[in-house]
Amino acid sequence: QVRLVESGGGLVQAGGSLRLSCAASGIIFSLNAMGWYRQAPGKQRELVTVITGGGSTNYADSVKGRFTISRDNAKNTVYLQMNSLKPEDTGVYYCNARVITMDYRDLEVWGQGTLVTVSS
Repeated sequence: QVRLVESGGGLVQAGGSLRLSCAASGIIFSLNAMGWYRQAPGKQRELVTVITGGGSTNYADSVKGRFTISRDNAKNTVYLQMNSLKPEDTGVYYCNARVITMDYRDLEVWGQGTLVTVSS
């Protein structure tokens, strides 16, 4: 079993900052791409940002220049630093990872989600 556990969500005023964390645990051989998605009320889940195993990153246009994704491979953890938050950033943020298990299965794993609320 592989689990992703997110933390760091909460309520913040517009212009503020939050830092999300997502830690992977279980029988992991390697973690490949890791990313963050979000789902606003009444909308579909969308990709926010992704980071490859080699550290290359990609961001949705709506968060470029404000959000930064990073990872600590020794801790099997990915982070999302969110600055200059806007009310439209409100939603449930989900961590996602491609995992190779110790028995060489290739899995896509999701976290349970953490709520970010940005007040105007």
